[in-house]
Amino acid sequence: MGVNLRDLVAPAPVSLQELGGRIIAIDGYNALYQFLAIIRQPDGSLLMDSRGRVTSHLSGVFYRTANLLEAGIKPVYVFDGKPPELKSVEIQRRAEAKREAAKEYKAALERGDMVSARKVAQATSKLTREMVEQARQVLAAMGVPCVQAPSEGEAQAAFMNRKGDAWATVSQDYDALLFGAPRLIRNLTISGRRKLPGKPVYVDMEPEAVRLEEVLKELKVTREQLIDIGILLGTDFNPDGFRGIGPKKAYKIIQEYGTLKKALEAKRLEAEPTLDIDAITEIFLRPQTTSDYHLQWAQVDSGKVKEALVEQFDFSTERIEAALERIEKTRKEQGRQSNLEKWF
Repeated sequence: MGVNLRDLVAPAPVSLQELGGRIIAIDGYNALYQFLAIIRQPDGSLLMDSRGRVTSHLSGVFYRTANLLEAGIKPVYVFDGKPPELKSVEIQRRAEAKREAAKEYKAALERGDMVSARKVAQATSKLTREMVEQARQVLAAMGVPCVQAPSEGEAQAAFMNRKGDAWATVSQDYDALLFGAPRLIRNLTISGRRKLPGKPVYVDMEPEAVRLEEVLKELKVTREQLIDIGILLGTDFNPDGFRGIGPKKAYKIIQEYGTLKKALEAKRLEAEPTLDIDAITEIFLRPQTTSDYHLQWAQVDSGKVKEALVEQFDFSTERIEAALERIEKTRKEQGRQSNLEKWF
C-alpha cells in the first residue's frame, strides 16, 4: 500500500544519466510487483513461456537492470525478510483484495471486456518465493549484488542509504522517507509511457527524486512528525489510517498540535482501540536492519544470462544479446575513461 504523501512533497525530475556512477538500493519486492502489474498482455494476462510459467518479472528485472547498467548505474536489489507482526492485517487485506480482483478479472474476460480485464488484472499480481529466486539468479548472472533484509526491504535500503553505502533508495512507496532514506527515487523501475488507471490517457513516467531533508524543511516538521502524518494517513502497519483524513488535513493537524498523541489527548481525533502509535513509530525509527552485506559488482556473465533466460524461459536470443552488447559497450567506455583519467 505505502503511505500517501504525494500532495506534501515536491519531487524533482532526475535522468538515468544523472545517476551514472551512483549506487542505488532498489526495494526488490516493490520492483518485482511493479513488473508483474505492468508487463502484461492486452487482455491482462502475464507473459509466460512455452510451459506456462510466468516470465513478466524476469523480463522486467533483466531489461530494466540492463538499462541501469547501460547508463553506468550500480544497482543493488534489497529483498524483504520476515514482516513485522503489525503488518499482518495489511498482508491479509492484500490477499483478500487479490482474490476479489481475480474474480473481477475472470468476469471481465467472460463478458469480453478487455479494457476492464487489463485494468483489474494488475491488482491480481502474486509474487512467489520461486519468482524471487528466479530474479535473483538473473541478477547474479548480470553481476548485480542482492542484499537479504532481516525484515522490511525498504527499511534496509534506507539504512544503506543513510550509511552512505547507497546514494539513494529506489521505491514507488513514500515509506522510504519515514524509514529515514535521505533520497528517494520513484518511477525508476517503471519509467516510460504508461496508461493512467481507469482513463484512456497515456503519460510519460519519468524518474523523480525526493530529498528527505528538503521535505522536512519545506513542511517545517521533524521526521517524527512526518511519521505521525503517515500514521494519520495510514501505513502498512495501520492500513485504515484515520477516517476522513487526507494529506493536507493530516499535515494541518500535526502543525496545530505538534504530535499525533497531543491531537488525540485534545479529543481532536479518535483512534481505534488497537492502534499502537509507539510500536508503529518504533518500526519506522528503529527497524530491523543488518550491516552484514557485501556490495560487489561483477562483469556480466553472458552465458549464465542466456542459460537463465533463453534456455530456461524461452526468451529471444537476439533481444537478450542486443541488451548484453549495450551493457558491454558501456563497460568498455568506462574502462577507457578510467585509463585516460590516470594520465591527468
